[in-house]
Amino acid sequence: MSRSPLSRRSFLALTAAAPLASAQSRGKRIPVGLELYSVRDELKKDLMGTVRAVAKMGYQGVEFYSPYFSWTPDYAKEVRKLLDDLGIRCYSTHNSASSFAPENLSKAMDLNQIIGSKFIVMASAGKVDGLDGWKGVAGRLNQGAEKMKPQGLRAGFHNHQTEFTPIDGKRPMEVLAANTTKDVVLQLDVGTCIHAGSDPVAWIEKNPGRIVSMHCKDWSPDAAKAYKVLLGEGVAPWKKLFQAAEKTGGLEYYLIEQEGSAYPPFETAERCLATFRKLHG
Repeated sequence: MSRSPLSRRSFLALTAAAPLASAQSRGKRIPVGLELYSVRDELKKDLMGTVRAVAKMGYQGVEFYSPYFSWTPDYAKEVRKLLDDLGIRCYSTHNSASSFAPENLSKAMDLNQIIGSKFIVMASAGKVDGLDGWKGVAGRLNQGAEKMKPQGLRAGFHNHQTEFTPIDGKRPMEVLAANTTKDVVLQLDVGTCIHAGSDPVAWIEKNPGRIVSMHCKDWSPDAAKAYKVLLGEGVAPWKKLFQAAEKTGGLEYYLIEQEGSAYPPFETAERCLATFRKLHG
């Protein structure tokens, strides 16, 4: 298996850098992690072993998804120790809307701080009624961002197809972008954006500085394949996306996400990372 070209020392220096521009000015590569939903069955069976396997592939970080919210602080500390021992990071967490509820937000912040995550991303808003409902979601994101900021954390929103599907001629993502402060990150899921008929490159260019992270997930218009294609086998314009994200979007880290393929999950994740390196350079 190929290893990351960064030494442990270089990687730690990179991940400690705050803004992307600062990292780029020192000639550092933007790190790439794995959204662990890609290996969800393995993660359920053996979280620690799965994280070790992901690090061995050469991934520089991970994103835990919503089941992490059930962890105790002590277990979160065990996970953090493993990440530190492996020399990788948890960049962000994928959350249901309930993590942003007033009664749950403190726990979400505590767990994210323990594991070293800097971004608490809402990955599903639940049932939302109309454009006014999406304005309400924007309000919850702003409230969360305001509470997170003093703790060194940032709120974010991760799109799916729904948010790029117009309602009365307006895409919910446009409503979220227009009604949230710039403290709220717009985490772009490439595949679902394209599936909904939107142009992800144009979206990045319309929202400079807000695409801090991007889920590199491909999509095929072949209904038999859809999301079950490896990175680079779908229709996403990856080179244009990388350029726009890094030049305009304010990208700080990439995340590979895979919903399945013809290969087992670990092999799929490894193949996607190899392709990412070839495409990105």
